[in-house]
Amino acid sequence: MSISVTHLTKTYGSQVAVNNISFTIGKGEVVGFLGPNGAGKSTSMKMITGFLPADSGEIEVCGIKVSPHHIASHRKIGYLPEANPLYHDMYVREYLEFVSGIYQIKEKGKRIEEVIKMVGLTPESHKKIGQLSKGYKQRVGLAAALIHNPEVLILDEPTSGLDPNQIVEIRNVIQTLATNKTILFSSHIMQEVEAMCSRVIIIHKGNIVADDRLDALRGNEGFGITVRFSQPVDELQLQKINGVQQVQALAANTYSLHCQYAEPVKKHLLQFSIQHNLDIVTLQTESRSLENIFRSLTLSQEALQ
Repeated sequence: MSISVTHLTKTYGSQVAVNNISFTIGKGEVVGFLGPNGAGKSTSMKMITGFLPADSGEIEVCGIKVSPHHIASHRKIGYLPEANPLYHDMYVREYLEFVSGIYQIKEKGKRIEEVIKMVGLTPESHKKIGQLSKGYKQRVGLAAALIHNPEVLILDEPTSGLDPNQIVEIRNVIQTLATNKTILFSSHIMQEVEAMCSRVIIIHKGNIVADDRLDALRGNEGFGITVRFSQPVDELQLQKINGVQQVQALAANTYSLHCQYAEPVKKHLLQFSIQHNLDIVTLQTESRSLENIFRSLTLSQEALQ
């Protein structure tokens, strides 16, 4: 396994930031690490990278225990923290030379040019970091994380604060890297996760509430059916249809139905419309979006507490 986390716990006084979590990530996987603000994502990532000590539990990266072998595990990890700390008075190549010196990289000049090209920094590589747009600063952070050619990338909110064009550019860079790296990254942009990940881990208040392939999560969460009738319908009547789990009125004569299995419910809807002398104007079925799954899991945990 590229990443193995076992019974990881971190507390700050009486607050439990990360509560006895365990998961593994195999070589070549791209995994989205999701959760509301304060859920424990960044704390977990800092512990995996060795920048923050765990209270208990064990972390291995590429078979190396992060504690006590911080230096050895660091060589396997490329880390882009959410804050992306950079030296703004340094030129791009100057900064990357500084970072490559820390990792004692041979043929530094060659490797610097490789990562500059890899992350699309070439047009701005002659500038000071402080002169760059936020999108290009993110690219500098990525270049620094990649300079030692790590096997594992840990990216904490890599597209935070970027405009739509910059988001697409950084996404393309990450997708290119995903061909030969294991990547764990956090994001609040669900479309990013759906575009790049086959698996997601959702953490809420320090606890893992979901860890599965995206297609399996969608299957577990069922389907959404949007139906528009020729006239208004009592929501309670729709709720009684066999297989319907939840009903929400959307607009005039239009309703959203959540169900585990779509086809039987569609047949029951047809029978319902005939019995009540209704015309079905439109009927659409879609699997649940990651955003809906995220909200469902985290809000249900809130209700349980």
